[in-house]
Amino acid sequence: MPLALVLSSFVAASRIGGAAQQYVLAAHGIDPVLVPTVMLGRNPARGSQGQATPPDLFARMLADVEADALFGLVDLVITGHFSSAEQVEIAADALGRIRGAALRKPVIVVDPILGDAPKGLYVSAEVAEAVASRLVPMADWITPNLWELAHLTGAPIDSVEAAIAAARRLGKPAFITSAPAGADEIGLLLVEPEDAILFAHPRLEQSPNGTGDLVTASFGAGLIQGLAPCVAAQRAARAASEAVQAAQDWNAPELPIVALGQRLVQPTAALRIEPL
Repeated sequence: MPLALVLSSFVAASRIGGAAQQYVLAAHGIDPVLVPTVMLGRNPARGSQGQATPPDLFARMLADVEADALFGLVDLVITGHFSSAEQVEIAADALGRIRGAALRKPVIVVDPILGDAPKGLYVSAEVAEAVASRLVPMADWITPNLWELAHLTGAPIDSVEAAIAAARRLGKPAFITSAPAGADEIGLLLVEPEDAILFAHPRLEQSPNGTGDLVTASFGAGLIQGLAPCVAAQRAARAASEAVQAAQDWNAPELPIVALGQRLVQPTAALRIEPL
């Protein structure tokens, strides 16, 4: 069974962060190992009484995973939320050891969870700088939202063309969420060195948090399952649309990841696909 290591948040009562990604990965037949960077009871947007994982504990948890010889078996690494720059440094060191120990080259997907419009940064400037300088260079793929891509490149992005140019300036293949699309659409933009594809689906009035986490996990799952990036991206975009529509249909306050089951693996939601 493929193995994925997730370095991100654990939120007990919400389908967001690394805890949600565990369910997405498991639905795809991938064994998830979550090392949490913060532990929360519920979505921090609603208030929470959680605690960031102390760096020494975070390092010890990773050391325990390594001691069980799992670093050599990792097929996929997903990095997401970090609570401190020290955690980022520990994660970067672990990624280096994973690459050295792995029996096969793992895919490293960095979701640079830094902030969003209009609020801006919702991590410290030190965390944002550490993610940009330490993790993005190690990534095989990055999955930023549009605001995060602009922050990483230091320039505003107001069009699909600007987003493509920004991703290529970073020099990393990217799957960008909240990309510019039609007036009533949500866009996801796949950018490779030579090609780019926009996937757009209808914008709904309300959407639970966590779609970016779902997209990253679904996309990463597709990559290690041997799908071409464009196929993995299309499936992830359909899965996000399917999950948001199901949440609306079922009046669910959270993404119904577990209830969807195989519908996440074989989503049928309609997309507008535009090669660029």
